[in-house]
Amino acid sequence: MPTGVYLVIGFIIAATMSLLLTPAVKALAFKIGAVDKPNARKVHTRIMPRLGGLAIYAAFAIGLFALLPFLPDAMLSGYDKRFIAALLSGGTIIVLIGALDDRFELSAKVKLLGQIAAACVVVFGFGIRISLLNIPFGATIEPVAEWLAIPLTILWIVGCTNAINLIDGLDGLAAGVSGIAIATILVMAVIMGSEPVMLLSAPLLGGIIGFLRYNFHPAKIFMGDSGSLFLGFSLATLSMLGFKQVTIVSFVTPLLIIGVPLSDTFFAIVRRVVNKRPIFEPDKGHLHHCLRELGFSHRGTVLIIYGIAAFFGATAIFMSTVVPSSSANWVTFVVIAVLVFILQIGAELIGIVDKSRRPVLNLLARLRMKAGISTRSK
Repeated sequence: MPTGVYLVIGFIIAATMSLLLTPAVKALAFKIGAVDKPNARKVHTRIMPRLGGLAIYAAFAIGLFALLPFLPDAMLSGYDKRFIAALLSGGTIIVLIGALDDRFELSAKVKLLGQIAAACVVVFGFGIRISLLNIPFGATIEPVAEWLAIPLTILWIVGCTNAINLIDGLDGLAAGVSGIAIATILVMAVIMGSEPVMLLSAPLLGGIIGFLRYNFHPAKIFMGDSGSLFLGFSLATLSMLGFKQVTIVSFVTPLLIIGVPLSDTFFAIVRRVVNKRPIFEPDKGHLHHCLRELGFSHRGTVLIIYGIAAFFGATAIFMSTVVPSSSANWVTFVVIAVLVFILQIGAELIGIVDKSRRPVLNLLARLRMKAGISTRSK
């Protein structure tokens, strides 16, 4: 049977199971007290059930395991099987930690230890790690790559896991952005012929789409940390492992795939440092908060961020499939420079770091003023 048929079947099974399981998870959340109460920092105004991540995880697992017995042996290599086992094992730990937090509100330290444990399962339990570092415009340094691979892989997994959690502030936002990122990975995997990534991405995307039926504004259930942490972990492993050899240059691709949550996390850290506040202290300065302050509706804000995520995804696909390898380094450098400039301008316009500090915009204004004076003097 063609691979595409497996993908469609996996997607449909997972989407259907997500649609069926989410109402049951909602009832369970109310029964055990896994609920989110409104406060000054949150947008919702009524008690909402959490634990939605359980429905996404269960739907994904059912869709995947429904396919595995029917796959030809030649489709998956030993590495591919380790790849799948690593995601499932680490993902299970993450979902359990997230579900406990949804019910008991664990401390940040406990959650971080759980995330590190899940990352260590991937790295040490299954030997999956970033195996090669390549200095742009230079030669590979193998000894450095060897001792940096483990901490860099753990840092990447933990960082991405938390990035999705930080943007989970509006109905359907984290699920939709994650779905766009997973769809991007799926498209790239199809183009590059990475069958294990396709087989994991299709049911995961189905689980997200089915859950969005209940999570898009006005939401009936939140995914909670069980969902945001699981999706972040899945994105980290899929974007890192999906193409087997990850270099600093090609690492731009996974950075672009999850560009929205990563950039929002980066600006949150900068904002708290600038304002001399604890890095892990929650605030209302995230991208979605800033857009809401500018007057956009709840749905409008979410759709704008979907568009930004889709732009990042399209750029990632372009970088990986269209740009010739002979010019990849230079194109990568130019793309990074342009995107950083655009992100900085956007951050200053909406005030995501500081409402009054606009260094780049002020510099551009001064340059325009000088150019205008110079033109008039002539």
